[in-house]
Amino acid sequence: MNQRPAPTTFQPGAQGLAATQTTPAGLQGLAVLRFRRLLVLGLNLATLALLLLGLAEVLGAGGWSVADYAIFVAFLFGAPWTVLGFWNAVIGLWLLHGVRDGLARVAPFAEAGELATPISIRTAILMTLRNEDPERAFRRLRVVRDSVDATGEGAAFDYFVLSDTNDAAVGAVEERLAAEWARDLGEAGRLLYRRRSDNAGFKAGNVRDFCERWGADYEVMLPLDADSVMSGEAIVTLTRMMQAHPRLGILQSLVVGMPSRSAFARIFQFGMRHGMRPYTMGSAWWIGDCGPFWGHNAMVRIAPFRDECHLPVLPGGPPLGGAVMSHDQVEATLMRRAGYEVRVLPTEMGSWEENPPTMLDFAKRDLRWCLGNLQYLKLLDLPGLKPMSRFQLVWAILMFLGLPAWTLMIALLPVKVIEDAGIPAYPATLAAGLYVLFFAMYLSPKLAGFADILLTRGGTSRYGGTGRFILSSLIEIVFAFLQGAVSTFRTTLFMIGLAFGRARIGWNGQARDAHALSFATAFAGLWPHLLFGLYIFATLSVLSPTVLIWSLPLTAGYVLGIPFAMITALPALGHWFAKAGLCGIPEDFDPPAELRAIRNEAD
Repeated sequence: MNQRPAPTTFQPGAQGLAATQTTPAGLQGLAVLRFRRLLVLGLNLATLALLLLGLAEVLGAGGWSVADYAIFVAFLFGAPWTVLGFWNAVIGLWLLHGVRDGLARVAPFAEAGELATPISIRTAILMTLRNEDPERAFRRLRVVRDSVDATGEGAAFDYFVLSDTNDAAVGAVEERLAAEWARDLGEAGRLLYRRRSDNAGFKAGNVRDFCERWGADYEVMLPLDADSVMSGEAIVTLTRMMQAHPRLGILQSLVVGMPSRSAFARIFQFGMRHGMRPYTMGSAWWIGDCGPFWGHNAMVRIAPFRDECHLPVLPGGPPLGGAVMSHDQVEATLMRRAGYEVRVLPTEMGSWEENPPTMLDFAKRDLRWCLGNLQYLKLLDLPGLKPMSRFQLVWAILMFLGLPAWTLMIALLPVKVIEDAGIPAYPATLAAGLYVLFFAMYLSPKLAGFADILLTRGGTSRYGGTGRFILSSLIEIVFAFLQGAVSTFRTTLFMIGLAFGRARIGWNGQARDAHALSFATAFAGLWPHLLFGLYIFATLSVLSPTVLIWSLPLTAGYVLGIPFAMITALPALGHWFAKAGLCGIPEDFDPPAELRAIRNEAD
């Protein structure tokens, strides 16, 4: 490993003393970020404390039982993610509409992207593949290249297709398409195709192999997944920011979903798009230079990434040992440790991806993320990490640890109904108030996103009009509750399997196109959800129909999981949604040139 370059924050002398007061790129004062972080910490702790006091009052009404203690501890694990999401959404909405310079407070580096500065650094645009549809992947990369060339800055960018495909037939098609494209370009070095025979390290190992072999020829790389698309304008804008600030190590904008013919993907990405915008704006305000990394559609400075972001092979056997599955957040913490900033530009600016077309495809991806995030348990003692970077790892772990906690609380509902029966002074009003308040906090990122569109002049017109937007928002909220129940329980089962060393997750090509699910397929994947739901519904319908009705937002997804998965996967429903403009995104109503080109070539 090469010697880590000394960041500007440790330079001696008067100039170095001034530098110690700012982040490595000199973008923000450390005192400002410290104040923001302490404020957010205080708000979260105070909110969580009030919720816990209220819960303790409810649980202790008839004396504390084993079930009460279990629910209290489970809430302690499950609630922090929701509480922080609430405050991120509140701060983000304030930055979007409460102040004039919200983006400048969050992303002071953004102004460099608006300057017409010629690109003087070389950038490698990478597409990583593993048993994906080659025609689809190469079509997207061609569109990216054409869009970059249209900016007039195309000479500063080269293209690499980095394959980990182990299917010989798929690999042969990749090789043919790469040869045809290189021949069409007629420019030596503009496109290079490489297929690894040893797939060590999965995608992270694939990118590291590029860095070791070709990284010295480039300042920056832009990794793309097989389903990724970026506009040339977005790429050039981000490149200018990286060029202007050499201590920016990783930089990414919001990545949003592409128009889809799948009803599941349309509804999911409609909600995700609105929830991400205020949430990310709020989180970037206080996270600052220790931001997250989503692994693709991001500018990465190659030298520190190559020299300082080596992923360790985790000790022990599977499932938690071996190669790191969710590599991106670990790489972000190592980049910051090396003295480079990791930043998010919380705006939508021509960066797209495709979302899974069915509930079961979504679950496969989610479980891989779950396993990868839980592997961070073995990385918390990495030396030299910034406190905020270490928090990012802990937070990624809690994202999934909280899910079985919620499942446990729901499983104990019938027990609590029995225990609380006959309590003369049961605080029903307080219990209902806490329930409604917590639901509002849970939905706050989505609600803040919807409010952002409604408060923005012409905002709803980009989504097909106010009527369509409001109806789509209501559909998405119902969808979110059903999908959330299915995902939470499936992740819980997966984590139980992990505890016994039985869960396994592979890394392979993903389904991209809308397709129906048979009853047999849906039942095979979701029958445990149905059994759990029948237990909840049967017991509560006998013990307390009122509690059952109140629980429906949390529990309906268990018994409806199979039909929910089948219906949202129906291509006909997706076609009807698209025709009606429901859960549409701006790219559905006014597609940019890049997405039109992809659609035209596909047709």
